[in-house]
Amino acid sequence: MVKGRLEAFSDGVIAIIITIMVLELKVPHGEGADGFGALVALIPKFASYVLSFVLVGIYWNNHHHMLHTVREVNGRILWSNLHLLFWLSLIPFATAWMGENHFAPLPVSTYGVVLLMAGVAYYILTHALVSLHGRESSLAAAIGRDAKGRMSVFMYATAIPLSFVNRWAALGVYVAVAIVWLIPDRRIEKTLPVKQPVDPLTR
Repeated sequence: MVKGRLEAFSDGVIAIIITIMVLELKVPHGEGADGFGALVALIPKFASYVLSFVLVGIYWNNHHHMLHTVREVNGRILWSNLHLLFWLSLIPFATAWMGENHFAPLPVSTYGVVLLMAGVAYYILTHALVSLHGRESSLAAAIGRDAKGRMSVFMYATAIPLSFVNRWAALGVYVAVAIVWLIPDRRIEKTLPVKQPVDPLTR
């Protein structure tokens, strides 16, 4: 099966996820001191939104890079991709709950559970693609032992219980994982063939 519909569907779902998150930022009422106070009260929700926006953006970016290396998909990959989208679709809920409750331990740990499961789902999708295209494929060569993916899952798993001891440390772990993945995976870019620019005069 061709990969085009999977890519289009994934892009649409991720766009909806980001839209839902931003709709949780309600416009503050009032002006002057009252308006400023209402704006300050939005800081936890805005901070939660920024973190989630970056994380969802990272998933979209790396998902795009990964699918760029493959030719086709099968039923296993379609379900693996849906599994990933399911957990990503829960990020708006976890984000809103965390922001509304000013980073209370339980919402912060729940946020970590969603991120952990999304990380596991991405790992499953990656290896489903490698299984279809073979160990000699560009994707397999780029991923290697996938130390970065394994480390991210471990860090999320550590942050979940940590949130009940020190919620700010747990949030720091989430931010650290985002920083690690902020730049698109260079391993994949290096395995792709470089396209030479076409000289219009030689067409």
